[in-house]
Amino acid sequence: MLLRLRTPDGMFRLTVEKTDTFGDLGRQLLTKIPSTIDPTTITLSNNYKDSDQKRIADIAKIKLGQVGLGNGDLIFVTYQHQEADTNGHADTGLASSTNRLNGKPILPTEDFPIDPPPLATPAERIKNPWEVVKQSPLDDRLDKQDGKIPRGRDKMCRHGPKGMCDYCMPLDPFNAQYLEEKKIKYMSMHSYLRKINSATNKPELGASFIPPLVEPYYRVKRDCPSGHPQWPEGICTKCQPSAITLQPQPFRMVDHVEFASSKIIDKFLDAWRRTGAQRMGFLYGRYMEYDVVPLGIKAVVEAIYEPPQVDEIDGISLNPWDNEKDVDQVARFCGLEQVGVVWTDLLDSGKGDGSVICKRHADSYFLASQEITFAARLQAQHPKVTKWSDTGRFGSNFVTCVVSGNEEGEISISSYQMSNDAVEMVRADIIEPSADPTVMLVRDEEEDDGSVSRTRYIPEVFYRKINEYGANVQESAKPAFPVEYLFVTLTHGFPEAEKPLFTDDGFPIANREYLGESQEHSAVAKMLKVNQKSEQLNASNFHLLCFLHQMGVLSKDEEALLCRVATLHDLAEAFQLRSTPGWQTLLVILQSTGERIPKRSRADRDEASPGSRGGSSAAASQGQTQSFDPADEPLTKRFAAVRLNEDRPTYTSPTKTTFGDQGASETK
Repeated sequence: MLLRLRTPDGMFRLTVEKTDTFGDLGRQLLTKIPSTIDPTTITLSNNYKDSDQKRIADIAKIKLGQVGLGNGDLIFVTYQHQEADTNGHADTGLASSTNRLNGKPILPTEDFPIDPPPLATPAERIKNPWEVVKQSPLDDRLDKQDGKIPRGRDKMCRHGPKGMCDYCMPLDPFNAQYLEEKKIKYMSMHSYLRKINSATNKPELGASFIPPLVEPYYRVKRDCPSGHPQWPEGICTKCQPSAITLQPQPFRMVDHVEFASSKIIDKFLDAWRRTGAQRMGFLYGRYMEYDVVPLGIKAVVEAIYEPPQVDEIDGISLNPWDNEKDVDQVARFCGLEQVGVVWTDLLDSGKGDGSVICKRHADSYFLASQEITFAARLQAQHPKVTKWSDTGRFGSNFVTCVVSGNEEGEISISSYQMSNDAVEMVRADIIEPSADPTVMLVRDEEEDDGSVSRTRYIPEVFYRKINEYGANVQESAKPAFPVEYLFVTLTHGFPEAEKPLFTDDGFPIANREYLGESQEHSAVAKMLKVNQKSEQLNASNFHLLCFLHQMGVLSKDEEALLCRVATLHDLAEAFQLRSTPGWQTLLVILQSTGERIPKRSRADRDEASPGSRGGSSAAASQGQTQSFDPADEPLTKRFAAVRLNEDRPTYTSPTKTTFGDQGASETK
């Protein structure tokens, strides 16, 4: 009988008998497929899916007739290539099938992008995601709201007080006329969801429900059912991405960024005021409903954590952030999460009045291409979970804030989000930043050395614009296109009555050793006032909580209790925390450490020594009476005689040096 075998390298026909075993079939197959195949990885299946595959080594003794194979049956075969030859050296030759559609061979060297795409297609479809996927409680509350915009009686109404007509009926949350009247540039995510759902699903027709949200996917799909070799050795219209047409995104995932207190930004800008170098930090907060926009969402920022970095006048270089998971754990104990990123782009005007230079405006740029790719990577790391998408996720709630100078020379904040197309194009390694901050480059499939990339497929990219004649035309995005198609703008502000989650200041901020600020045990003892009896526990500081977590003295339950005390300010829980063994151990450590006594300079010690020139002996010969100065005593003697010399004058620490303000103005 004749059997058809479909392999990644083509279709083969083998003549066998029903009494032959699968081992005999495998020996015939080895003569047809390339010699680089690993025989132990050969699997057989009656369909192209991975669900019913059998290794040929496991069924080698089973006869073909026992499984019901007949003449003309089709068998799907999969296998893997060997990584090295039998002599231990890698195969540097080109396989016969390693040719692209354009005829150019693929070099054996593989180049991986910064974030290589996974081997399998990530956009796996979820059956009935509205029943399986668990989204955030905020999204559940917004899903239950109808979002209708109420209207009063209009002068055109001719009905009674309990009637309704087209002039007074509630509007949809995505009504374009209402958004234009309220000067809302983008509709909210849930308004956009209702808009496309009304066009996708028609309940009156009785059709099955289709998830309305579809996330863009611009990479080559893996495991193509056509049977050809996987890309880059083969590609077809089923697995290659379609052409991309860029358009401004009509919605935004988050509508507003609210800083719980102005002190949060003021402390963040203090690093630039003292050094003139730029600074970057991650925003920790929570998402809440935003009533200004129909079905809107706002990100409330409660703290800024500055990761290890090297600050410069014109940029920032990030170092590895080893304790990111620890900081995220502390944030979860406080009911917070990582909601965004912020960095500065400030330059003092030199006028001495606190003004800064306006670098970002309509005639230059608002967000540089390099910043867009950086923010897009961060958004790709923080996807939004939703049950209205067939993949279980759609976009990201991660926001980006830039602190720069406005046209009036004042320090202002600008908030952005990268579009879903921008995030996917960065994930697929299609675009790269350019030297011109206003344009983004479309990458080539060939590398600089002429080799063909094995990890990057570049589809056709277009964008629409209004030309000089006022017509809406479509143009090719190669080699570059404007960056305005890749982000949306958000509003920002501060609450009228500030009620921040963390109320205690004074603890040093992490990773500011270059400013002379370091997080030490003495700073913790001073913050918690371990040597003073007080019912109030001054632990409502995010940086203090992160440092206590790093010490590892408290257990997980004690640390969760500490975070509740720091955020809820409950006196009963504070007394409960004081009685825990972990907190008692922490107090013992802090009491043994104590506050560091200020050291005297070497010049003061030399003047106080009896053998120094012009010292106390010369003054005694002149008959002068010297007043007692505690600084003349050695540190050990002064520390031991604290309780004995109560009648002596108290020691006064030297005044702290204050750094001058380098031209920063109030953030409005």
